[in-house]
Amino acid sequence: MADRALRVAVVGRSVYGLHGFGGLERHMYDLVRYHLADGWYVTLITRTPERTQGVDPNRWREIADHPRCTVRYVPYLTFPFAGRRGTTIIDRSTAYPWFGARAGDVALRLVRSGHIDVVYGVGASVYGYARARARRAASAPLVFNPQGLEEFGGIDGSYGGQRLKALGYLPLRRIVRTTAAGADAVIATDAAIEPAVLAHLPVPRSRVRLVPNGLDVSDGDRFVSHDAGLTHRITHHIGTNEVLLLSVGRLEANKGFTDLADALAGMQSSTAWRWVVVGDGPTRAALERRIAERGLSGRTILAGRTNDAALHGWYEAADLFVHPTRYEGSSLVTLEAMLHARPVVATRAGGLPDKVIHGRTGWLAPPSDPGALSTALSDAIAERARWPDMGRAGRELLEQRFDWRVIQGKFRELYEELINARPA
Repeated sequence: MADRALRVAVVGRSVYGLHGFGGLERHMYDLVRYHLADGWYVTLITRTPERTQGVDPNRWREIADHPRCTVRYVPYLTFPFAGRRGTTIIDRSTAYPWFGARAGDVALRLVRSGHIDVVYGVGASVYGYARARARRAASAPLVFNPQGLEEFGGIDGSYGGQRLKALGYLPLRRIVRTTAAGADAVIATDAAIEPAVLAHLPVPRSRVRLVPNGLDVSDGDRFVSHDAGLTHRITHHIGTNEVLLLSVGRLEANKGFTDLADALAGMQSSTAWRWVVVGDGPTRAALERRIAERGLSGRTILAGRTNDAALHGWYEAADLFVHPTRYEGSSLVTLEAMLHARPVVATRAGGLPDKVIHGRTGWLAPPSDPGALSTALSDAIAERARWPDMGRAGRELLEQRFDWRVIQGKFRELYEELINARPA
């Protein structure tokens, strides 16, 4: 493709700045931005925006107003009783595949009209194109990213202990497997996730590529401010002698925040500490009850959802980042903590072992095990002298492997490999 710029169709259900603030949305946003920065043309195929969704117009205009970016909207039709769009099992197993069939067909029409060289799709959103690619009815190669494999129960298949999820996700699992079967390359976002990709999806190892999710380090550095962290500590009366433990994420059962409450209640440490949780979600009331039951109310701050500046202020204020998730994809919040050179205590879930190197960048414990997590926290606090070195090691690992400048290079190599492999 040396004679002209690459043309990529990027297909995904949600994008940051238009639909929400989660890991999928952030991935889509950064991928499009870095593809455009490489001089490529991008057609973004996503769902029609809704007034009820969190929108950052400045972030969105950065993409939508770019001269080499075209946006195609596809309606996302929620089925009756499915709940909030994109957030329930019923919704994801019904409306999501239907959206994927239609969005994939949009990509197919663009390929057949000669406007696209390669298609990149996240999850079931590219299902329609994958079907065509599988029967050799589409010429452009397909790169498929299954993300965190939530519909398969995460990399360990446990569904975070929620057995009904296995039944509810059955339709979506079938769609995702069909999508993977039609792809020319399937992304594993972490080395720790690669075995699960091979176990759950019908693809040979030769078609699996390791391309991590990551952060735009230069963009994130704009929010690194010691003063912002100090302001948080002063405002919330957190003493200089108190260890500030920070957790960030949507308040839902699989994030394991109740496990962390149990772990903190049983932690053997004479050190003064406070726990701050940034985020909101459907299990907030349950978490508040667990905190009260464990006698932690006076030492815990539920900060709710915040803007970027306030969130990064909390990272800067923190001494340790604690991520007790029961299952996980790549965990961008852990990378954000590493951006601020904070050591991490986390569970061995999803792609976390690729980032939290036990004894080097933090401490690991088994998921859904409050006792083991309590021990890891006690060990971390006892080794306080090592925090600066471990934080620096985490920051270096972020820059070497998880910065979008590095990730974009991997996408460039993968796209060129697949395009060059096409029959003349």
